[in-house]
Amino acid sequence: MSRHLYILAASLLLLSLLSCGIALVPNPLQPSLPVNGSLLKTISLLLLLAALIAALAGIMTTMFEQVARRNQERMRRELNDDLARLSRHNRRS
Repeated sequence: MSRHLYILAASLLLLSLLSCGIALVPNPLQPSLPVNGSLLKTISLLLLLAALIAALAGIMTTMFEQVARRNQERMRRELNDDLARLSRHNRRS
């Protein structure tokens, strides 16, 4: 799951950089470009923000998956210890 979010973040970052690069190209080279490329700069910032949010979501997903996995391993280890302790107690009796 987090891998997909990282790929999404990278794609959005690439589009953001492309939009920023187009905004920095002089106006005579692109007659249909809005004044000062302000629309492209805004789009670039929004794409950058979306990329950062996707990357943060990927990081948080990875962290929560790791916590869940460690909790499951701890519970399994405690169960095995309790079963071993119970079997030793039954042998003594």
